[in-house]
Amino acid sequence: MERQPQCDQAAGELMVQRGEVAVAGRRGGDRLWDLAERVYPDAPAVPVEEALRLRDERRLRALGIARARGPECQVEPADVGEAGEPAVVEGVRGEWRVDPAQVGQPFAGRAALLSPFDRLLHDRKRTTELFGFDYQLEMYKPAAKRRWGYFALPILYGDRLVGKLDATADRKAGVLRVNAVHEDVPFTKTMSAEIGGEIEDLARWLELELVLPE
Repeated sequence: MERQPQCDQAAGELMVQRGEVAVAGRRGGDRLWDLAERVYPDAPAVPVEEALRLRDERRLRALGIARARGPECQVEPADVGEAGEPAVVEGVRGEWRVDPAQVGQPFAGRAALLSPFDRLLHDRKRTTELFGFDYQLEMYKPAAKRRWGYFALPILYGDRLVGKLDATADRKAGVLRVNAVHEDVPFTKTMSAEIGGEIEDLARWLELELVLPE
């Protein structure tokens, strides 16, 4: 099977779920596909029940806390079945599941700019329930109806989601243009300095000159 740079998305996702093809690499922004048997290691198949248990445990380990049951989602569900232990979140209805190995562990937060597709934010309802963070990806909205920008980046500070960065990478002009920093909570001087440092790091990573609002 010759590797091709493009594939019909719906057909590709279906074949991935059936274990027929897998992503073998990338060419620019395009995924390269190949037969799954030439990508995945030659290992014995795991029984379905065991595979589901392992999947739920790994998903909970990645999320930290999740619902036992959630809405049907074909690509990447956010529920974890019976993995972990039951927990109750104060002020939130229903039962959650937590990874007991992570409970009581030390935590050191920092400032970070997140992708809108980060797993912390992927389940918008979970993000609202746990963090009180209102967010939508607005790239498909008319410009006049956007609250935070075309591709606003959620801002994490410590253990809280505190705002959104509206910035545009203008490759032709060679600049990362900051249109606005939306503060969900008032930023302290320390917060502004650390978040500003993350924005500067983003510009350096993109190899663009940073342009701030006047």
